[in-house]
Amino acid sequence: MQSDNHLIHKIIKGDKSATRILYDRYESHWFRVCLRYGRNRNEAEDIFQEGAVRVLQSLKQYDAERGAFSTWSNRVIVNVALRYLKKHQWQQSFRDLEIVSGQVDFDENILGKITAKELIELIQQLPSGYRVVFNMYEIEGYSHKEIAEELNISIGTSKSQLHKAKKMLQQKIKVLF
Repeated sequence: MQSDNHLIHKIIKGDKSATRILYDRYESHWFRVCLRYGRNRNEAEDIFQEGAVRVLQSLKQYDAERGAFSTWSNRVIVNVALRYLKKHQWQQSFRDLEIVSGQVDFDENILGKITAKELIELIQQLPSGYRVVFNMYEIEGYSHKEIAEELNISIGTSKSQLHKAKKMLQQKIKVLF
């Protein structure tokens, strides 16, 4: 199996078969990221199409010394998803929020029973603001400061949205079990 870096080098030189191999290698991963950000499968497909094109067009910008291709391409996909959501007025969901403190405790036994597909479906049901902050913080690993800067919201709003997202997910999971 050819390494990502070897394939990228070949793609930059114009090798179409290398493009197909790299695309096939990451297609399902990229689409799962898109599913987490889109409200439904159609939105996820729109985000995916734009994101995959952006990744492949931006390969010259990838620097293997700064990190793995999977991490870099994931970041590109997330940025495309955020631009898509901003374009479709999702930031309205951040208006007039109070800051919430405290922790939300998930029952680890319940989480062990839910499938990844079920979890993605539940995440898709979250309001846009909750969904975006939850994905960025819990799945992508952004800090609240990074989220606030990227989304043009306060750190308190980011924390509030995360707390509310977890609480809503917890309620939805409990309904399943």
